[in-house]
Amino acid sequence: MAEETHNSLDGRADLVVQAGRIDALHQHLHGTVAPEQPVPFQLPPALAHFEDRQAEQERILRAAESHAGDGSPLVVALSGIGGIGKTALGFHVARRLSLRYPDGVLYVDLDDLRRDGVVEVADAVAQLLTGLGVTPEWLERSFAGRSKQYWTRTRDKRIVVIIDNARYGSEAVPLLPASAGSLAIVTSQGALYDLDGTAPVEVPVNPLAPDHAARLLARIVDDHRLPAEPDAAAALVRGCGGLPAALNVAGQWVRKYRRRSLSRLVEELTAELRERGIPMVEAVWDAAYAGLDQEAARLYRLLSLHPAPVVTDPAAAALLGVGLQRAVDALEELESAGLLERRSEGCRMHDLLRGHAARRVREADPDGAERAEARRALIRWYRRQSGRADLMAAGPRMTLAELPEPVADVPDVEFSTKTEALRWLESQRLALYGCVRLSFDSGLDEDAWALCEPLWTHFLDHPHYADATDAFATGVAAADRLEHLPAMVRMRCQLARPLWEQQRYDEAAEHLRRALNASEALGGSGPERKLKASAVEFGGLLKLAMGELEGAAADFEAALRIHTAIGNVYGVLLQTHLLGRTALLRGEVGQAVALLSDAHRMAREQRRERMTARTGFELGRALRRAGRAAEAEDLVRAALRSARDRGSTADEARVLEELAGLADDRGATAEAAENRALARLLAARAGGPADGGQSS
Repeated sequence: MAEETHNSLDGRADLVVQAGRIDALHQHLHGTVAPEQPVPFQLPPALAHFEDRQAEQERILRAAESHAGDGSPLVVALSGIGGIGKTALGFHVARRLSLRYPDGVLYVDLDDLRRDGVVEVADAVAQLLTGLGVTPEWLERSFAGRSKQYWTRTRDKRIVVIIDNARYGSEAVPLLPASAGSLAIVTSQGALYDLDGTAPVEVPVNPLAPDHAARLLARIVDDHRLPAEPDAAAALVRGCGGLPAALNVAGQWVRKYRRRSLSRLVEELTAELRERGIPMVEAVWDAAYAGLDQEAARLYRLLSLHPAPVVTDPAAAALLGVGLQRAVDALEELESAGLLERRSEGCRMHDLLRGHAARRVREADPDGAERAEARRALIRWYRRQSGRADLMAAGPRMTLAELPEPVADVPDVEFSTKTEALRWLESQRLALYGCVRLSFDSGLDEDAWALCEPLWTHFLDHPHYADATDAFATGVAAADRLEHLPAMVRMRCQLARPLWEQQRYDEAAEHLRRALNASEALGGSGPERKLKASAVEFGGLLKLAMGELEGAAADFEAALRIHTAIGNVYGVLLQTHLLGRTALLRGEVGQAVALLSDAHRMAREQRRERMTARTGFELGRALRRAGRAAEAEDLVRAALRSARDRGSTADEARVLEELAGLADDRGATAEAAENRALARLLAARAGGPADGGQSS
């Protein structure tokens, strides 16, 4: 009796907490209170120096004012050569129009997502959805699903979407917002002739006129020599070709040599131009590079090796092979020279300058020894940090690669929580996925597949399919080339999941077939048998995804036997849970209750909090279907508390739907309606479908 009273009070306490949220929900549903939605504003701080582009701006502003909103957003296509200032113009216009488009500004750089010249557009849509407040757990897996989410989130919005560095219109069209009241700014180096279904306002961006370029140079460097030596200033401006990227470097270079006459500086440039036959812009960059101290010059060269657009201070230190403070000093010198741009997440180098740095490193390091050493250090540092982040985020789990030793003088990243570790993995994903390819291309096969292990944890939390598929396929190739049998099994299992989640079932099945064949050659040690069990489990998960429930159950039973034989208690727990879920899907309710009861007991005994909540929720669903709703209620409410503690809105919405069903069974229709309404609100605010997206 006392236990029943305790459970009743506990349930009432949950309902009190829920009732407070429902009150706010009802206000929202009745139209009296709007839900709080963050307004995205994905623009960097305004440039200190922005010159002219008046004609281009006026053309865009007129188009915005006259846009009829006939069902399609206004599309502005900015085209021009690299370094001409297209992105800066897009940012500038977006700021000017922020009042006309009050729902925010989104930005995506397609070159950041480009692999071997191709963009996985699903990942670009996901990046935009993230800016709109969609959390990773609510992201649809397929491109079609993400597109529908994006259309839903942008419907009736007045928003600006900047799509940078498109090469084809087909890359940009899926990223256009669904609202006719929105603006899309697409930048490209050439005109886009395949922006199908749109009537873009085409705005060519030409080099700055000489007088405008001179004014920009004067703003960059306030120097008396510019007006005092107009001929030399004009020659410098002409040499920069009207490119803002070149004028910025030139201005910083002039500022550095304040005691020399401008005529002398320009004469030195033109002499080099005549002797070497190089473009004036290249001569400007060479001059800036020549003025760097030895360490900054070396870092400038080596930054061309970094596999992501933005480099952090510790990664720069790893490249240089020096302490953090020396690397920071070198970065600051490069920033002062106009060769780097400091962002909140690190330092970014313009693509034109990256090309110049690559030419300089080949010149300074003809045999490639310096580059090879820097690549090894950078890869080792990223491999160590990602391994540490994986351990913090996922806890101890089956991994094959050992954690590398620290890189001399370069500090480790500090992770105090799982959230921090996952956030770091996401922030550095371009570098991490890039390092997989860099390792493989450099013949560092062990590093290539070892980096894929922590990226598995990242993939489960942030399913970037193009990145994961490419990286895990590279891991397979590296393991094969190394003939590392356990890695050959592990990498094929990792690759199979993103394939089957993209409904590429035949490819996934082939990789798992080869993984199982390879696992037959493994030895009889505990870790090797555990790896074989993992491969069998992956086969079951593939069958489960394909709806082949009988085959899935057979695989989970086979994996269970192996884990039982080697005494792997967590493996036994996991396979029992999977068997229970499969039994419930097959309608074998009694069997599901028995299996999930065992799994829930084991999870509690092993003190695995998340698995306790997961198994408890599944057991509650099974008990409800077995007609034992009173027993189910406590388990489902415990799962609700766990979801809220973890901040998982997707789990919370799913549990609320189950609680609504339990309330229906009790005849508590008002409570059921409240739970469903809250689930819908959670889904809508987090980017999920209007019905909460829950299945039975």
